[in-house]
Amino acid sequence: MSCGLQAGSCYSDRQAEVGVYRVHAESAFRFKFMSYSGLVSVTVVTYNSGRFIRRCLESVLEQRYPFKEIIVIDNCSTDGTTDILEQFEDRCQIVYNEENAGFAAAQNQAIGLSSGEWVLTLNPDVLLLPDFIQVLVDAGHLDRKVGTVCGKLLTMTAAFAIPAKPIVDSTGIYFNPMLRHLDRGSQEVDNGHYLNYEYVFGATAAAALYRREMIDDIQIEGEFFDSDFFVYREDADVAWRAQLLGWRCLYTPYARGYHVRNVLPGKRRALPPEINMHSVKNRFLLRMKNISGDLYRRNWFSISLRDAMVVTCCLAWEHTSLKAFWYLARNWKHILAKRREIQKRRRVDHAYMASWFKYTPVSKPAPRRGVRVLSSSQAFRS
Repeated sequence: MSCGLQAGSCYSDRQAEVGVYRVHAESAFRFKFMSYSGLVSVTVVTYNSGRFIRRCLESVLEQRYPFKEIIVIDNCSTDGTTDILEQFEDRCQIVYNEENAGFAAAQNQAIGLSSGEWVLTLNPDVLLLPDFIQVLVDAGHLDRKVGTVCGKLLTMTAAFAIPAKPIVDSTGIYFNPMLRHLDRGSQEVDNGHYLNYEYVFGATAAAALYRREMIDDIQIEGEFFDSDFFVYREDADVAWRAQLLGWRCLYTPYARGYHVRNVLPGKRRALPPEINMHSVKNRFLLRMKNISGDLYRRNWFSISLRDAMVVTCCLAWEHTSLKAFWYLARNWKHILAKRREIQKRRRVDHAYMASWFKYTPVSKPAPRRGVRVLSSSQAFRS
């Protein structure tokens, strides 16, 4: 009797082991080739974007990722943008502002109307390839501390023509010791670089996926993007604040899109005076809110050198940008109040932050195990 029980017990144990193995194998297969879900809110701000917005929205609607909502805020366009947007009202939520509130405030407006687990901010001059959203969402599940995900943006012309030789627009943003924020790989030929999943400092808001949990966590005075910036550099401010509060930005090479880049180093004189003024103002806003004494001490000479160049340029040639300094002087108390709130909530040490400010782009490796799963899933999908 005991022998029979033992034999039966052994047989049952083997069956259990085989069953467990099958469950684990099937689970691993499903995990390896699974596409994550969760509502994604795509938020677009338009201002005289008639040349681009139709193609942009069509590329979003053609995404293979099914769980999405699209919210468009128009900042009082006068070029026929609203006529185009009316044709998408059955598929998108569209709000027509009575004045130009600026990119930052309008994005906050769209985010406030959204309900997604993730928010994809998108410029109207961006064209997405069909798997862009799915790949970003999959990558966002690699690490719970990933608050931002970005892909590889390539350049295209204002007519949405794609160059024969692919040129990189952005693979994330980085800061150098002069406190200039730049796009990784910008204007480089796409010849096989930037092929790895890796952590970067931040993402350009032209096409950045933000985790709702991070959006709620890093808000200051109820704002994700700081409306004081109005336009330009607001994404760098979000990236810096997110890093200070312990969130990470992950770059994935498999999410690809195209972007018409108008603001580039060296093309300043071709830009409207208002944009240049905000650029100057926001350079100092970034520092006043986010920099620590330690980071300033490490890079004071480089920072001072760049500041001298900016001030000299404004005094000698770009007189319209002098308004930036008047704005900072009038609002310094409010800016410093935001700074106190950010610095009070910081969760990382000085050495970690200093490690990101180099003259060559800094990136840090993503966990290998998770990367292998993501890469296999992407290869399977392809």
